[in-house]
Formats: sequence, C-alpha cells, structure tokens
Amino acid sequence: MAIPPPPRPDQPQPQPQPPYPSYTSYPSYQCHPGQAPGHPGQPPAPYATWSQGYSPYNRPAPVNGVAIASLVLGILCFVPALGLVLGVVALVQIRKKGERGKGMAVTGSVLSAVGLALWALLLGTGGLSGAWEGVKEAAKENNSTFSLAKGDCFDSPDGSLEGLTYDVDNVPCSGAHDGEVFAVFKLPAGAYPGQDRVTEIADDRCYALEDSYAMDAWAVPNDVDVYYLTPTGQTWRLGDREVTCVFGSVDTNGSLTGSLRKDATTLDADQLTYLKAAHVLNKAMDTAPDEQYIDDDLPGHKAWARRVTAALDEQTRLLTEHRFAAGASPSVAALVKDLRGARKEWAKAAAATDADTFYDHYDTGNALLDADRTVTPRRALGLATTPPSDDAPQNRGDGGGSGGSGGSGNGGERVLV
Repeated sequence: MAIPPPPRPDQPQPQPQPPYPSYTSYPSYQCHPGQAPGHPGQPPAPYATWSQGYSPYNRPAPVNGVAIASLVLGILCFVPALGLVLGVVALVQIRKKGERGKGMAVTGSVLSAVGLALWALLLGTGGLSGAWEGVKEAAKENNSTFSLAKGDCFDSPDGSLEGLTYDVDNVPCSGAHDGEVFAVFKLPAGAYPGQDRVTEIADDRCYALEDSYAMDAWAVPNDVDVYYLTPTGQTWRLGDREVTCVFGSVDTNGSLTGSLRKDATTLDADQLTYLKAAHVLNKAMDTAPDEQYIDDDLPGHKAWARRVTAALDEQTRLLTEHRFAAGASPSVAALVKDLRGARKEWAKAAAATDADTFYDHYDTGNALLDADRTVTPRRALGLATTPPSDDAPQNRGDGGGSGGSGGSGNGGERVLV
C-alpha cells in the first residue's frame, strides 16, 4: 500500500473522516451585504438580503384566522349567529391542524351565544321594533334628522356644505365654524315631491328669510352665501319635513367666525328702525323688470318706479316717526332729506311718456339713493359702514345703486341633504 507523502508546510493537514455525514462536511457559504450564497467555486449571486435575520428553529404555530373572526364578531355582537358558527369551525380546525387560537374561538363562541340570546329576547318581546318605532317617532316630532335650530353654528364632517351628509357637529358661534343656521321651516305633508322640487322651495324660501336674521346686510362678509339642508326620500318616509337655511362660505377652504345674527335679539331700537326702513326700499328696488333697458319695456319700468315711490314714502314715514338718539338724529334727518328728493324724481319717472324722460329722472333719483350717502347715519347708529362689493354673492345695499338691474341674489343651488 502506497503511503502518501507528507503535506508541505503550506498545505492544510488532512482531517480524519467521521463514519457518518456531518453538517460541517458540506460546503459552507457566507452571505455578504447585497449578496446571496451560491455554489462552491462560484461568486455570490447579486440578491438583496433581508434587513432582519431569520432562524428556522422554534417557529410558533400560526393563529387560526377563523378564531380571530369569531372573537371579533362576538365582541361586536353584530352578527351573533355567524360568530357562534365561526367559533365552532375554528375549534375543529385548531384540533386538526395544531394551530393556536383556541381561547379566541371559545371566547368568541360564548360572546356570540350571549348576543344571539339577547337578539332572540328583543325579537320575542318586540323590543327591537319598539326601538325602531322610537327612532321614527323622534324624526316625526322633530321633523328633521338634525338637531339644528335657528342661531346654531355647526361643522360638517368633511368641512363641505355641498353633497350628502348624515350628521353635523354643533359648535360655538364664537369660534371658527362651517355654517350658521338662520332659518328653519317645514315642508307641507304629503308624498315626497322629489329632490328638484324640494331644492326649488328651499332656494326661494331661504333667500327670502335671509334678511330677517341678518338684517344688517352690510355686516355679512362678501364670501358668504346661502346654503340649505333638505330632507331626502329616505328621511321623508321617517317624517322628516324640515328645511334648514344656513350661511356658509363660498370658499371651499373658508369658514365663518362669530355670529352673523343681526335682528331684534341683538339690535337696539334705533338700529332696528333704520334697518326695517331700509328693507322696505330694498324690497321695492328688487322688483325691477327683467328687461334691463328701459326702451325695451317702458311700461314695466314705469310700474317699477311707482313701487319705488311708494316704498320711499313708507321709508320716510318710519324714519321720521321714530325718535332717534341725539348722536344719530342729525345724520338720519339728512338722509330723510335725500329720500324725499329721490321720491320726487322717481314719481316723475313713473309718469314719463318716453324713455329719455324716464332716464333723466331715474338717474337723478337713483343718485340720491347712492349707498355712500348712508355711511354717515350708519356710523352714528353703530352699524356696518363698508358697502358690499359688486362681486359679492348678493349685492346687499340700502336700496340705492341698482342700476336698473333689480337682481336679488345668485340663487345658486348648493344643497346639503
């Protein structure tokens, strides 16, 4: 038998071979960052490594998913029968597969069984139907699915006053808020008239009720307009008949701060008298003919001039019959003088036989009703003194400067139902 020569000093010493395979006898691999082991003699493959180590030893048995579902349904008591069935199924699967989650399955089954018993008791005694009848009765009594009243301020869930909503949060008017309720009214009983008709009614009534809440229209910011909450077909069947009129910002990211309420609850006697007189003229000015040019409808413009003349008579009467405070009396007297001069011109316009004559008297009378002439008495009375801009959602004034257009707001549909 040949004896192999001894190894050279720079060669590894031979190791004795064990009589059985050893794990260490296989080629060993080394992982480097960004690489994975390959075959002996080959460079490592360029694969990314996990950021956390992994060991194949002591792996726990997985938790049974059906057991988790049974526990969740048992806690929520939403569908108790399903939770009980899932608990039983989970126990069978756990026994067969050796999975974890037996405690979850047992707990879920017990809770579901209790919930199922409670549901059976409610159905047997009529408690569930009684609760539903209570919800419907509350809707009929309140005539609304919202608990909003005149003067309330609120935030909508998504900050928007357009589209559908199912709830609002009442908040103090002193801070920032999405909307302020200025009127609430009920629709007549009967079959649901449809969303288009409900919107039409809400649009007309809410704009008409605006001035009774925010009597000092100059105090309403230029970016504020009218919105409304209306019943849907579903809430109508529950007895909801209420329309809620709301002030809100036309800016999608805007909000209101402070109350816009200016009525008998917040104004003194002098302020209230002045604003009531101004509303008489505003109402008449808003009845201008649809035809913008006098030449196209002289009879219609003459009828309008007669209405304005009568309104000026009423406005003058209201201002002269009230005894204003000494600080405001002189400026109100000067305003009354302008109103009387304007009244003469509007009366002559109403009697005009041709368009040119109408234009002459209309221009003179309308100039005497210019909004700037009311700034001094407004300041003396403690009212807002900045006229609304022409591009405001509604051009609010004290009756002058209509330019013959006679518009009454934009009437845009912005429905929050």
